[in-house]
Amino acid sequence: MRRLIVFACLALGAPAASAQDYTHKEYFEHYEGTQTCLTCHREEAEQFFYSQHYQGRADSSHVAGAGGRQLGKMETINDFCTNPKANWIGVVRNSRGEVLAKGCSGCHAGFGQLPSAQISPEQLRNVDCLICHASGYRKDLYPTEEGGWQWRPILWKNQAGLDSVSKRISLPTRTMCLRCHANSGGGPNYKRGDLEYALKDPSEDFDVHMASEGLDMQCVDCHAGSDHRVRGRGTDLAGSDLPGQPLSCDEAGCHGGRPHPAEVLNRHDRVYCTVCHLPSFAKEDATDMRRDWSTPVYDPDRDKYSATIDLERNVAPVVAWYNGKIQAQLPGEPIQRRPDGTVGMVLPQGSRADPEARLFAFKLHRGRLPVLTDSGWIVPIVVEEFYADGDIDRAVRNAARQMYGLTDADYTWVDTVRYMGVFHEVPPASQALECLDCHGPAGRIRWRELGYEDGDPILK
Repeated sequence: MRRLIVFACLALGAPAASAQDYTHKEYFEHYEGTQTCLTCHREEAEQFFYSQHYQGRADSSHVAGAGGRQLGKMETINDFCTNPKANWIGVVRNSRGEVLAKGCSGCHAGFGQLPSAQISPEQLRNVDCLICHASGYRKDLYPTEEGGWQWRPILWKNQAGLDSVSKRISLPTRTMCLRCHANSGGGPNYKRGDLEYALKDPSEDFDVHMASEGLDMQCVDCHAGSDHRVRGRGTDLAGSDLPGQPLSCDEAGCHGGRPHPAEVLNRHDRVYCTVCHLPSFAKEDATDMRRDWSTPVYDPDRDKYSATIDLERNVAPVVAWYNGKIQAQLPGEPIQRRPDGTVGMVLPQGSRADPEARLFAFKLHRGRLPVLTDSGWIVPIVVEEFYADGDIDRAVRNAARQMYGLTDADYTWVDTVRYMGVFHEVPPASQALECLDCHGPAGRIRWRELGYEDGDPILK
């Protein structure tokens, strides 16, 4: 398999090298924040400033109704923590004084400022290069003299220790990527379902691509792009860094379009690889399959409130048609109910009649979110203050004021669904689904829902 290690080399301004043999120990004496990196890598920092990892938004030509806008986490509402702007930075404590949350900015590649549309020296200094490029680097939230908050390296008062960590520069490793991507949504593997901490060093049975005794692939081997743009995206995400370079298992540099020795399997050309080769996900850490914000629950051990969350392990994906485009329920637009009454926060587009569509494997997440009674607009939630006091009404009203400028929002609740593609945790080919796992009376595929009016095509 061809391995693509391109992405972070551009940030380093040097030829590709492994995490073990690349170091910046000769390039500077003391790390003094991002300004140290800017001495040599201003161009790379400017590239990163315009990337989705910093801006939180990108090209959205694949989103129906986007109208040419760039969209991303900042402009949309999800059914997990809803929207980062309302929960960006700050310490929330429970009645015992214990820290419950520090804000969504903890997983932003910056030091606490909201990204602006306009580049500036201040914004460039806000770029946190080490979070993606330094092994062992960690940061925490500290108060500023002005009364605000700022993320800083945990070794910011230990110059010798900080210098040591800051010189361990390398390509992003699995561990570096998983710092944020495995803990999104409020807990380990809660959001994506197929990005668990176990992927740091999995067995081949867990993930045949990332197992160190196997292919030992890093995230950048597949997702490498150029100019700090990343290839590929979650099917439910509104932004795409490189829309002209979609990522696929069957591209020539990977498995190709006819990977099977058995021609009967190659004829399944409208079935994407993961349908058969990813029988289940959330194999170690349970994933969030339903989050109901209308029904708060209290955890006395943590002295913390949360939504009602249903966690599941070893989840079988659902299968749906997908042509690369999605329909998303955007803020400020009236909700569109599906035939079953639910609102599709993100729905894959495509059908059996669509020649561009293929069957993909998805995590189907269900939620319950507030919606304005008069306009039908979905409302986010100021979730972090809710963790401390459990006042969901206040959390909804504060979010409605922040997003829509409403001082006295009248709202109700609506059930939602979100289709999220699953692509990781692929076991060896010997553990792929067999014919009767999909076909036959006990098969997992709901053929009529996929447009096969006569049912399972193999039984015709």
